[in-house]
Amino acid sequence: MNLASIPSPSTGVIELGPIPLRGYAFCIIIGVFVAVWFGNKRWIARGGKAGTVADIAVWAVPFGLVGGRLYHVITDYQLYFSEGENWVDAFKIWEGGLGIWGAVAFGAVGAWIGCRRRGIPLPAWADAMAPSLAFAQAIGRWGNWFNQELYGKPTDLPWALEISEGPNRVAGTYHPTFLYESLWCIGVALLVIWADRRFRLGHGRAFALYVAAYCAGRGWIEYMRVDEAHHILGLRLNVWTAIIVFVLAVVYIVVSAKLRPGREEIVEPDRDTTGKDSDADGSAQTDADAKDAEQDTDAKKDPLSKDEPGESGKDLTAGSTEAAAEKG
Repeated sequence: MNLASIPSPSTGVIELGPIPLRGYAFCIIIGVFVAVWFGNKRWIARGGKAGTVADIAVWAVPFGLVGGRLYHVITDYQLYFSEGENWVDAFKIWEGGLGIWGAVAFGAVGAWIGCRRRGIPLPAWADAMAPSLAFAQAIGRWGNWFNQELYGKPTDLPWALEISEGPNRVAGTYHPTFLYESLWCIGVALLVIWADRRFRLGHGRAFALYVAAYCAGRGWIEYMRVDEAHHILGLRLNVWTAIIVFVLAVVYIVVSAKLRPGREEIVEPDRDTTGKDSDADGSAQTDADAKDAEQDTDAKKDPLSKDEPGESGKDLTAGSTEAAAEKG
């Protein structure tokens, strides 16, 4: 018998007049806003410009949503393309189902496009965004609570999650894996912030640390879940994905630290280390060069120039020659 438990909402939709506000979508939207706001503060602290993070997020967020949905639909295709299922449901993203692996992969592609358009190195931008993404994940996971999905094994612990009867679920109390992952992501964000300040991580290593730390937690949290999933050699597909991505992230940290130690001094090409826009410095230098060129031109036209003496120079030479002849 449970003396305490976490209740689940009776519905994942709040009706605001004719507009349905879905808890899952609401959590994702809040997560995006928090990521952009905090990421902007970190980007400015690293020497970047205000607004750059938002400009790149315009590319990264849509790509991330598409990638996250694609990963979910591909790895759980039986939910949409099996007999008796409606394939149109694959487009109903508000009902839940975003794979973090696809979201990060496709989001990185979108961020790369945005960074190229701004002339910014992607690793530096990713380092600034790393803890922001972890905070966004922590918020977004509460969307699973609204949809009563992705819970763990049955338990009688005081913090057990109450699940009501519904499609593909049995009423009972289960491990709140959404809460475990949300708290883990907060810890990952704090870890990255500390390590970044302590070791001045650069060239993508802060982002790699975020990826490795997240995968370490996702592995054991995924192992607790009871929802349907594909298995390989007795382990869930997402567990294998977490293991592989973790190894790749750690290898990147080690190799990158040897090849490119330290942190980028300049993260935006039109901003120097003093905080002044190099466009302004460049225009000032151009003006100075123009003045120098003008002075050189005037010097060449000067009739008293030593290199090309004018008519006056010839007269002075002739006069001195005549005076010498008279004295002789």
